[in-house]
Amino acid sequence: QKQLVESGGGLVQPGGSLTLSCVTSGFDFSLWPMNWYRQAPGKGRELLASITNIGMPTIYENSVRGRFIISRDNAKNTLYLQMNNLKPEDTAVYYCNVYITESYWGRGTQVTVSS
Repeated sequence: QKQLVESGGGLVQPGGSLTLSCVTSGFDFSLWPMNWYRQAPGKGRELLASITNIGMPTIYENSVRGRFIISRDNAKNTLYLQMNNLKPEDTAVYYCNVYITESYWGRGTQVTVSS
């Protein structure tokens, strides 16, 4: 079965940085675009960024443009999200996603930005 496992979340002060990881299994990671979403409490799930199978990135959410970097390591079947200059409004559960006929999701990792 397809599995996606996020890690790297935690509590960070405003202006700080975190890097999230998503380790995948159950499919040929190198063939598929990958996505990062986030969901704040009481809000809908928001698409942040996507990356093609060969590493071409697209940022969809203007509020993270210039601060977040999506990348991947196909040899490790792992997707990354480097988050810089974090703000309180970045507080959310961050999810890894792949669409292969249907969407597959990790369980998410909590990022809390607070002083």
